[in-house]
Amino acid sequence: MIDPLYLPGDSPLHRLPAGLKLLALAAAGAGLFLVRDPRILAAVCALAGLLLWSAGASPGGVWRQVRGLAWVLLAVGAFTAWFQGWLEALAVLLRIAAMVGLALAVTLSTRSSDLIAVCERALTPLQRIGLLDAGKVSLALALALRFVPEIWRNFHEIREAQAARGLGANPVALIVPLVVLTLKRAQEVAEAIDARSL
Repeated sequence: MIDPLYLPGDSPLHRLPAGLKLLALAAAGAGLFLVRDPRILAAVCALAGLLLWSAGASPGGVWRQVRGLAWVLLAVGAFTAWFQGWLEALAVLLRIAAMVGLALAVTLSTRSSDLIAVCERALTPLQRIGLLDAGKVSLALALALRFVPEIWRNFHEIREAQAARGLGANPVALIVPLVVLTLKRAQEVAEAIDARSL
């Protein structure tokens, strides 16, 4: 399993069990939606920043991971400010930033294989009653964790190549090669899975 986001290290966050980190992340996500005070949300953002620093993440590395979210946050903030006021918009943006920071801290400090193993164990009771196949769901999660960063990297490579050819922001010239590359890679993975009888 390739770990495109994992940063090897020996920090306290790295040493925590993956299950405990995921449980804490889920609790934080639920709790943050109950908090409306921007001061508390800003404190959680600061905590997320501290956790990212302790995991060995650099500001540049964090920015590369989240820069695609900047425009979405800008649009959400503007929309919320227009309809509900700037204070509510600030709370929404801080809430999202805190959740993204906490999730990134967990991802950077935990191997993908450990996260998948925790999910498979958590889904085992549902498999016992016949609702799903925990192994297949875990495999789907593993593929998603592997392919999202790869698709994002391909997107940037294609955009840079098209800009070098003078195509600028032509969406067709960007989307078509990205879809072809993604489908080709998906076919290769499907053939590998079939060959292993999974």
